[in-house]
Amino acid sequence: MLSVGYHFYRRNESEEDYFIGGRSMGPWHIGLSVVATDVGGGFSIGLGGLGFTMGIAGSWMLFTGLLGAWLAACLLIPRVYRLPEFSKLSTFPQIFHNLFGKWPAFMAAVISLIGYLGFTSSQLLAGAKLASGTFPGFSLMQALLLMGVIAVVYTVMGGIKAVIYTDTIQWIILLAGLIFIGLPMGFLAVGGSEGIRQALPPDMLSLGNIGAVQVINWAITIIPIWFIGMTLYQRIFASRDEKSAKKAWYIAGLFEWPAMAFLGVSLGLLARVAAEQGMFAPLGYGAGALPDPEIGLPMLLSTILPSGLLGLMMAAYFSAILSTADSCLMAASGNLTTDLMPFLRKGKAGNTLAYSQWATLILGVLALGIALYLESVLELMLLSYAFMVSGLFVPLVAGLFFRKTNAAASIGAMAAGGTTTIALTLAKVALPYSFDPILFGLAASVSVYIVLYTINQQNINHANS
Repeated sequence: MLSVGYHFYRRNESEEDYFIGGRSMGPWHIGLSVVATDVGGGFSIGLGGLGFTMGIAGSWMLFTGLLGAWLAACLLIPRVYRLPEFSKLSTFPQIFHNLFGKWPAFMAAVISLIGYLGFTSSQLLAGAKLASGTFPGFSLMQALLLMGVIAVVYTVMGGIKAVIYTDTIQWIILLAGLIFIGLPMGFLAVGGSEGIRQALPPDMLSLGNIGAVQVINWAITIIPIWFIGMTLYQRIFASRDEKSAKKAWYIAGLFEWPAMAFLGVSLGLLARVAAEQGMFAPLGYGAGALPDPEIGLPMLLSTILPSGLLGLMMAAYFSAILSTADSCLMAASGNLTTDLMPFLRKGKAGNTLAYSQWATLILGVLALGIALYLESVLELMLLSYAFMVSGLFVPLVAGLFFRKTNAAASIGAMAAGGTTTIALTLAKVALPYSFDPILFGLAASVSVYIVLYTINQQNINHANS
């Protein structure tokens, strides 16, 4: 991974090379990079946790990823490519600048930057959990430092091309590890299908073991991210043309579900079987006793795999983690360098490529520091998703699809949506029917946008009359 970063460090000549790969990437590299980014370490470890707690029905979470990818291919990508200024765009907030003006774009960049810092931190935490749960004596701090340094260094050096090419390599390693090592070895270790049936209740093996509210919560959290994710816009801009971008999104959707969805939850389910069988007793956990479902999978692998195969399996999961961490770090760096730094520099000239590399380094170190204070990988990822979706989705849809643009309305909607979601989440308010706070954040965002847009239109009509 470091060698790929160094290769593109020597080849990058401009900020456009660094952030959007010179707009020359093909559909397979982009598609594999998209799915590697979206279903990286956080979802790999998080899916294992879902499989441990609810069985194969946890795979429905990534079905919403397939829907999001294909909806974006059909609806979003054509709209973005038809923007008159498309050839000059390189970040998501620049679309807000085009639709609403300078200050809404600035606020969108701040929201995106904060969200992707959370993403990056969650990926580093996923890697650290995996390493410390698998290798005795390897502390969380040591694991975080090792994962963080590697991911930050090659991303700082090579930019988006290094990220996309390493994503392709990392995704192939991950799939090979899951299919040829993790799943068959885990299946045999727990006694095959007979061992699974004896250890688990039937509902753990049913796709129907899930409530409608849970599916809705996943859908409203995950589908909209395909419309407002900075990592995804960077890959739209990096694609050689619209046809290549759409093909890449279709490829990514199929790899999300069913491929990765069932692989991830199946391994988590096998970890649950192992726990019920008392396989983790030598590690200090009795039958069925495990404090954190997300460490069940690492413990299973460390218990059943010999040293050589365990190393290969860990390489697969570390690859997944790095593939998301680097993309999220590049997104945050793009927001800071392209969208926010012009405000800070106030038009001063400088080496933009060097600024980009320094920004990536600083944000990488900050993300590493944040990861030291986190506990749950999946919860942080979904909170970061919710924060960005509830703030950015409504103004984007209003401006890009309905041409209802107003700066004040967009700022008000971003503030109302993000604030409502975060406030409800942190306050742990009991919501009706256990709906996710993002639903109320989106409702607040829609309401504020409509009110402010209507007031603005009335003022315009009054002035004209």
